Amino acid sequence: MTTPPTPVTRLTIDELHPRLGRLTVVDVRSPGEYAAGHIPGAHNVPLDLLHLAVPALRAAAGRGAVTVVCASGNRSATACDRLAAAGVAAAMLVGGTAAWAAEGHPLDRPTGARGTWAMDRQVRLAAGSLVLAGLLADRVLPGARWLSAAVGGGLAFSAVSNTCAMGNLLGRLPHNRPRSTAADLRGTLAALQG
Repeated sequence: MTTPPTPVTRLTIDELHPRLGRLTVVDVRSPGEYAAGHIPGAHNVPLDLLHLAVPALRAAAGRGAVTVVCASGNRSATACDRLAAAGVAAAMLVGGTAAWAAEGHPLDRPTGARGTWAMDRQVRLAAGSLVLAGLLADRVLPGARWLSAAVGGGLAFSAVSNTCAMGNLLGRLPHNRPRSTAADLRGTLAALQG
């Protein structure tokens, strides 16, 4: 008999803000998104590398609460589920960094960092471009409209499963992965180990 998943603990911005210095905040967005602006003191552990950080996050959770954040809340909910499955308790920030900034709270940006679009915006651009390309190409190459149908099906599956294969692929592009990602992750894991 399997046990039902534990509901994800959710923190509001009003709950997080006064406790910010006492919590370990982990931002699971791509390094490019993180560099474009993150909650002060947040550590960057991209969602696709979260499995590498489980021991460090377990150690951090032993010292106090862990809060996971992303742009809007979808990736942080996924991260909390993965961490719970690995025995690490974590809460997520409702609304993510977008809501944090909308409430007037500052975002840290490394000096000289160039802005990268949020992943959901990158996905909308890529999906919309592929749909248009499929429809336009169909005029010259009959059957190309199936590309548009495949993208639409992928988006519907993404909504139902609360996953995003296109976002995962886009997260691996060079503009979302600065050259120092491996070194940055090693430094982040060392900081989380305490």
